[in-house]
Amino acid sequence: MFGKVMSGIRRLVARDAVDGRGAPPTTAGPQRRPNLFEAAAAYVSACAEDDQRGIEEASGWVSPEALSFGVNELACRAVIALARERDESPRSVARSLLGLPVA
Repeated sequence: MFGKVMSGIRRLVARDAVDGRGAPPTTAGPQRRPNLFEAAAAYVSACAEDDQRGIEEASGWVSPEALSFGVNELACRAVIALARERDESPRSVARSLLGLPVA
């Protein structure tokens, strides 16, 4: 079940066209700053793969507060997507992912 969440996160990262190093894509003009969602996707993916270099790199793209918000938003979206896929409530899915009894 955790694998499904992680594969969904990986699909989101791939869809955002993150290159092989985990760096956000650059545009033809002046280099743009990665947004907090790109940072969160790269950070969570690196954490799941135990990639310390990727974790450190993504952590430097945005402020810690922005990264925290992005990770929280990613977790909410992942739980909602998994709940819809399973036809369960987000609460029961979240508790299940954490190994807690369904309340």
